Formats: sequence, structure tokens, C-alpha cells
Amino acid sequence: MEERVESWRVTLRDFKMTDVEDFMVWATDEEVAHFCSWEVYKSREQAEKYISTEAIPHPWFKAICVDGKAVGGISLNRGEGHARCRGEIGYVTAAHCWGKGIVTQAVKLGVSAAFQDLPDLERIEGLVEPQNLASQRVLEKAGFVKEGLLSRYLNFKGKTRDFYVYRILSADFPVEAHP
Repeated sequence: MEERVESWRVTLRDFKMTDVEDFMVWATDEEVAHFCSWEVYKSREQAEKYISTEAIPHPWFKAICVDGKAVGGISLNRGEGHARCRGEIGYVTAAHCWGKGIVTQAVKLGVSAAFQDLPDLERIEGLVEPQNLASQRVLEKAGFVKEGLLSRYLNFKGKTRDFYVYRILSADFPVEAHP
């Protein structure tokens, strides 16, 4: 089945403290957190602290919005020093957004915005567990290329895991061609 954004308008914007209720929809969902590095949020206070101390001050972390309502988040973590030319993209959305093209559209918007916001950024990487087929499809539909398998690459939730590395290069991504 072709993924499509039907009548929704997908946008990205900075997180706000008023996003706490929307944030709780996906942050408290075990299914959403399964492939994420974080554990399920248990309280509104936890969510408020995360938004105020992590999301808002982060150099490049945006709320994924559908018709103005925050349904997820997308971030870019820049490399440092010699690795400053690259960044790692991460994204999450509420389960009710899955399979509708919303995440793919958000990744396309995020890549375009990151390459515009950060002119010295030349490469964006996405790391995806082999079992996370949906996220692999998102990156592929957004123009990323699978480069290979990183065996025993990161420890998430007490277990060392394999990850596929995907990439998109600024030279291969015509910024003006994407929304």
C-alpha cells in the first residue's frame, strides 16, 4: 500500500511547553518507545522536565506537527570537531501517525531544513535497527541510501544492538526541490 499524507498539513517547529499533553501521547506508549533509546515516560513532570531541559534548548530539535498539533519530534545531533560535517537524524511520532506518510514527509522537511540551517552540514545519517522495517522504509522514501550494517554498534536499554546506517548527502539533495 502506498504511504500518503491524505489531507494533513505536516510542519516542523520548535517545541513549546504547551506541547506537554501532546508529547505524553507518544512518550507514554510502549510500542512507540520500543525502538527508541528512552524508556516510557511515567509522569507529566518527567515530560515537562524533558521538554524544558532537553527539547527546547537543543540546537536542532523540532516538533512534528499535523495541522498544528505536535504528534512527534525530529532532531539532528551534529558531529564535533572533524565530524562537524555530519549529523545524525532521529525521529519519533505517535502510533496513530504510522503508515500515513506523515513521518516520511517530516523527515524530508527536516533534512531540507537542516541543510538550509547548517550550510557546513554535508551528510545526515540515520541509524535503524534491522527489525525496524517501517523506519527503514521512511528513510528510503525520504531519499536516504543504506550504506551497511554496524554490528554491535550501540547499547540501548541494556542490550548491545546492530544498526543499519543510512545517509543522505547535501550534494545529492536539492534543497529547493523539497518543501
